This record gives sequence, C-alpha cells and structure tokens, in this order.
Amino acid sequence: MPSNRSNNSRAHAPKHAKASERKRSSAGYAVLGVLIILAVILVVATTKGGHKTTSATSKAKTSSSSKSSSAKSKGPTGAGLSPKAWVASLEAKVKGQPGHLAPGSNPSVLPGPILIADRNNSRLLMVDPKGRIIWQYPAKGDLAPGQTFIEPDDAFFGPNGKHILATQESQFVITEILAQTGKITWRYGHPGTSGSANGYLNNPDDAMILPNGNVISADIKNCRLLYLSPSVQSPVHVYGETTPYCYHQPPARFGSPNGMFPMTNGNWLVTEINGDWVDEMTPTGKIIFSAHPPGISYPSDSNEVSPGLYLTAAYTKPGVIEEFNQSGNLVWRFAPTGANALNQPSIAIPLPNGDILATDDWNHRVIVIDPKTNKIVWQYGHTGVPGTKPGYLDKPDGVDLAPPYSLLMTHKSTIGIPPYPVSAAGTASSASSSPTGG
Repeated sequence: MPSNRSNNSRAHAPKHAKASERKRSSAGYAVLGVLIILAVILVVATTKGGHKTTSATSKAKTSSSSKSSSAKSKGPTGAGLSPKAWVASLEAKVKGQPGHLAPGSNPSVLPGPILIADRNNSRLLMVDPKGRIIWQYPAKGDLAPGQTFIEPDDAFFGPNGKHILATQESQFVITEILAQTGKITWRYGHPGTSGSANGYLNNPDDAMILPNGNVISADIKNCRLLYLSPSVQSPVHVYGETTPYCYHQPPARFGSPNGMFPMTNGNWLVTEINGDWVDEMTPTGKIIFSAHPPGISYPSDSNEVSPGLYLTAAYTKPGVIEEFNQSGNLVWRFAPTGANALNQPSIAIPLPNGDILATDDWNHRVIVIDPKTNKIVWQYGHTGVPGTKPGYLDKPDGVDLAPPYSLLMTHKSTIGIPPYPVSAAGTASSASSSPTGG
C-alpha cells in the first residue's frame, strides 16, 4: 500500500526587508537580528523533534494519521517507549488497586501481564497477574470515523512488541494496531464480507507479524494458508488450493486450517480441523510430518512446547488440553470433569515456568494450569458467567503474553520467513500501511 508521508516543508523568513526598516538605528537592528535568530533556532528544533515523533509512531501513516499519532504519543504511554517500558508504565498506573482474580489464584505463576481477545465484548484487554486491567482497546478516540473493531478472536504482539495483530474471524478481516497509540495501521479483508479473491478472507485465524513486517495467517473456510504483505493487495503466496472444499492433503490442500505457529527450527506448526491433523511445514511449504493429536476431534491452535513436544486444545465440550509428540503419542492431558470441566478451549500456550496458559472460551475465563498437579492455579473470569465489568469476560478466544514475553518476541530469532518476494505487480490496497515489523 502506498505510503502518504507528512509534509515536512519548513517555513522561511522573508529574503528582503522593507526599505524603511533598513533606516532603523543600529541598536534596534541588532535586537531584531537576535530575535530572528532565536526564532529560527526554535523553529528548527521543533521541526526536528516532530520528525522524531512521527518516525517513532509509524513510518508509513498518512499525514493525518501521523499528526494524530504524534499528538497521542505524548505522555508515559507514548509510542516512543520501548514495549517493556510501556507495559511497565501501564502497570504503575494500577499499583495498589484491587485485582479481580478467582479465589485461590496465584499471581506469581505469570511472568507479567497477558493480552486477551475478549471476543463477544469486542475488545482487547491487558490484565496483570493480580487481575487488574491495565489497557483496553478500543478506547475512546482510537477508531477513526467509519472504522469498526468487532469480535476479535485472536491477538498477538508482533516480534518487536510495538504492534498487535488481531484476527476478526466472523468479520473476515485482519487488523494491525499500533499498541501505544491505539491506531489501526493496516487492515486486510473487507469487514463483514467474506470472499476468496484478492483482498478478501473467509474466517481468518491466528494471523501473525513476521520480522520482515509481512504477515502469515490461516484462512479457514478458504482451506488455505496465506503469506501477505501490507504493501500489496494480492497474497504474496498461497499454501494449498483456494477452495471451499477442505480436506487433508498437504501441501496441495489443507483441511480447514485454523492456525500456523512458529517453531524453534524455523518451520511452522499447522493445525487442520478436518481429519484432526497437526503438520510441521517448512517456509517453502514442504511437509515434514503429520500427526493426529490423540483422542481429539477438533484440534485448535497447536504450538510447540519444545523440540518434539507439542501442545493443543480441543475445541469441544467437555474440552481437552494436551501435549503429544511427533508420533501422536500422548505425553500429558488436562480434561477435568464436574465444575472445572472445560467448555471449548481454543488456545493453550506454554509459560516460562512450565505451566500452561489457556482460554476456556465458553466458560468465559482465562486460566493457568500446573501440569504437575493438574490444577488450575490462576483464573481471570467467572466460570460460566459472561460479563463486561472488571473480572468478567465474554468468550475470550485468544491470549498472548505481553512484551517482552510475548510469543513472537520470544521466537523472533528463529521465525521462518517464506522465501517468496513481494510482486511489484500487486495492486495497492486502500487500507494503507507499509510493513511495520511488529
């Protein structure tokens, strides 16, 4: 997409003075000269400072967006902060306030705040380990006239921690947000309209920003995986045949793929709903292995715990979260019954301490599980009770850790980049932004 840069032209003083002004006294002329020099210095300093602010917010915004972002970047949560410092500044604002965790929750199991895609409340939340909301999107003024942000089902920080990429599956759109300003910097798809032609999606899922600024995403009902660039409307590369008839025959076809997650060896772990498959795929599209997660009928968002060990959630009622190996052998399973039974969990990701962070979507909660005890040791949300107030969620469908522990930040050095160049023949999209790099 074309980049409309701000007009950075400078104002200049008149080149010639009036004849009458030349007849003033030398003292008056000297004072006037000093004032002019001071004014010029002030203008130059202000102009340079503005350039720095615009660059820090986004290199590829339109002029109006740049002005808006520059204004909003003032203050402790401005776009000029490092992602880690930004998160710390948000945490400082709620220090001493009460949290809203379920009884028995242990805040120490989390390394820091988490990002929640609270789907049915059409919002993103960052919640700290004590259960306090430190950030919410969209806030007042974040959306431009005509923009919407409806039902985000997954959201991940980019590898640099500056941007959040949200998939709005039911709206058929992928949205990139500059976290510290709340502005949408890029969008792919047509909100509310599904399709398979260039610029269209049909149930996108788990879109992620790569270190080069491009994007990968599953496109479930089009039976394909996409490699996108914010600079062109057509996909850079399509893995699998674009068709409404999904079945497992990778890499020629994929059975309703609902996620592709980075692995430490540079490959991608792909989940296929139809047939209950998980595939390791290289950035070129070569399949290394395919396996069935044991005893699961609807795998969701499978990802790597460590080389050879994988984690998936079963989007079923009752639900299952389990670890398995490349041969499809069960290593660990969490499938409680009774009051703690899972209700269609959609994503589970490993924490640095070995615990598991997961969404329990239709129980309206986000939980942390200790695999050693098979107990829930942390919970945000009221089990089975949806709501909007602090401490409540309504079908949380996606989760990530906040910087610097977020998924793509921790995988940045090993993320595989598809080797396909962006075509110069691609049609520029009207939703403008150049690659941002996350």
